[in-house]
Amino acid sequence: MKVVDLRSDTVTMPTPAMRTAMYEAEVGDDVYGEDPTVNRLEEASAERLGKEAGLLTVSGTMSNLVALLTHCSRGDEVIMGDKAHTFMSEVGGPAALGSITTRPVPNQADGTLKLEDVESAIRSADIHHPRTRLIVIENTQNRMGGAVVSLKYTDQLGDLARQHSLNLHLDGARIFNASVALGVPAAAVAKRADSACFCLSKGLACPVGSVLCGSREFIREARHYRKMVGGGMRQAGVFAAAGLVALDRMVDRLADDHANARLLAEGIAQLPGIRVDLKAVQTNIIFFHFASPRLTAEAFQKALNERGIKFSGVGGGQFRMVTHYGIEAIDVDQALRAFREVTG
Repeated sequence: MKVVDLRSDTVTMPTPAMRTAMYEAEVGDDVYGEDPTVNRLEEASAERLGKEAGLLTVSGTMSNLVALLTHCSRGDEVIMGDKAHTFMSEVGGPAALGSITTRPVPNQADGTLKLEDVESAIRSADIHHPRTRLIVIENTQNRMGGAVVSLKYTDQLGDLARQHSLNLHLDGARIFNASVALGVPAAAVAKRADSACFCLSKGLACPVGSVLCGSREFIREARHYRKMVGGGMRQAGVFAAAGLVALDRMVDRLADDHANARLLAEGIAQLPGIRVDLKAVQTNIIFFHFASPRLTAEAFQKALNERGIKFSGVGGGQFRMVTHYGIEAIDVDQALRAFREVTG
């Protein structure tokens, strides 16, 4: 029985081309700036996002942390969504390691933050207040079902940030999912952001890595903070080589993940006890709710796991499934058959 692992796109395995590239990678000491493969990846990533320079890190969490440390000083405050990955799932790193406070405002169903909420959260120049320095937006927005934030909204948020002399950071862990869904280059999605990062190890299928991009001056400073948090790497070209393959070959195929997510969501929406908002399924992430008088949510998930279908529980009868490289239409069919067996 094949296991269909829908827990996250972080479970993707590197492609054969990536494994070959990693084996053959030309390497050097990246802390000295001497790894040619890392240098090529950073340059290619910056070009993709329309920025001047890039910095390879080991994870999206590290990219976000380094970005906040670079933009902010101790005691400064950052505005972000209350469902933002940086707020929910990054271990309080900005506070613990940078003494940076967080001002959460409610995420809307479309992944945005109301502009009036953001503006009202900006601190006035008062000796009693922390200084607001940064706004963080996530695109796609994971906790809101992989919601794609529109370019119009990003422009409006960028205008607001400029009006108040604030910087804007884009947590673009899945920015290429957003660009494919919107039909625009990733640079258009990141245009208004002063800094932006993306993950190599999610839909792009690399084994590890993230790239933070911004101005040359910003990246010079960010490199200092990357070293501080233990992110200085040596022969990192071994995994940067996979990133180059990903940028070249894995972006356009994200449309397949989106199509498979739609197919899966439409299939489970027809089943008893399952509620899914099909309008919210815009990319490769599906959130759904299960409630049945004959089966608890825990028993429901256990029964599907026993049939080789893995997915994540987020509490209260709500679950998440994520399509990715390695999940094909035939796997969606297998998952739907298992769902029918359990719910029927």
